[in-house]
Amino acid sequence: MKLVDYKVSGFISEVDSKSPAPGGGSVAALSSTLGVALTRMVGHLTVGKKKFLALPAETQLEFKTVHDSLIMMKDQLELLIDEDTNSFNMIMEAFKLPKETEEQIKTRNEKIQEATHEAIRVPVKVASLSLSALHQLPYILKHGNKQTVSDIGVATLMLASGIEGACMNVFINLPGLEDSIAVQQYENQANDMIKKAHEIRDELLETVYHYLRKK
Repeated sequence: MKLVDYKVSGFISEVDSKSPAPGGGSVAALSSTLGVALTRMVGHLTVGKKKFLALPAETQLEFKTVHDSLIMMKDQLELLIDEDTNSFNMIMEAFKLPKETEEQIKTRNEKIQEATHEAIRVPVKVASLSLSALHQLPYILKHGNKQTVSDIGVATLMLASGIEGACMNVFINLPGLEDSIAVQQYENQANDMIKKAHEIRDELLETVYHYLRKK
């Protein structure tokens, strides 16, 4: 059964178990998926409202375009919830392969490297998609329904957590990768995404709290 097909309580129970997967990677992907869904909700509660209809036609069109672009991100992130757990299981299966002969050792090592690459590729994708979504939030916050400012704040936190959580899963798998060039590239990419996420998160939260406390 796919993780995304569980009821909320069922997913929580799967995480709260002795099994190492689903773990932080799938939870990070779920966090980001919810962050995008929450941002989409803000859009649904904005389009068609009086204040929205009073905006210039170009702004309305751009808002709808941004809102629609989040659908693909949400759908891809949802798939990555399961892909992260699957990639972890691939590593575990690779380590179980026989290693009695030189050929078996060679095959086993190749499978471990393939699985490790996948276990890094998935959270990199999670972080990348999440960052793309996070980039859209300032625009949604600016033109969205002001009664949903707190929802944008929560979406910001969920996406930022998803990015950082995904990058942690990149870092923890890097020591298992033998390709030193790939290791450096992944590390640089993850560090860059974390830095950008922090910048956007901090600016958004400052605006959100300013509005909420002023209100």
